Amino acid sequence: MRFDLPDVDEFSRTYWEAAADGRLLLRRCGAEGCGRAHHYPRESCPYCWSEDVRWEEASGRATLYTWSVVHRNDLPPFGERTPYVAAVVDLVEGPRMMTEVVGAGEGGGGTLCAGMELEVVFREVGDFAVPVFRARK
Repeated sequence: MRFDLPDVDEFSRTYWEAAADGRLLLRRCGAEGCGRAHHYPRESCPYCWSEDVRWEEASGRATLYTWSVVHRNDLPPFGERTPYVAAVVDLVEGPRMMTEVVGAGEGGGGTLCAGMELEVVFREVGDFAVPVFRARK
């Protein structure tokens, strides 16, 4: 069993196909008075519960909110990738997203600071492309 691969269903297929094309999608509420974006993608708005939500391509820009350097993870295949930087980023569109920061000095995290500008890149994992972030160039 692979713990790092998503279970794709009819709803999430759009998200994963866009990721394979190098595009990060989020969902935006179309209800009057709401209009908020959210991530992870859900079929209804988590703020007002409207089902009037649509896919939207994100800019791919974010700022680092917080992070932790993971030195030990017993679940395969994560243990093979230690150390790595688990992070929470704020997308410029508004949503906060759990992710990983790559290119931070071999997972040491020493070059990271809260508020730093990041950009999305995609890591290939099996047949999927998973959004991760790196320092913005």
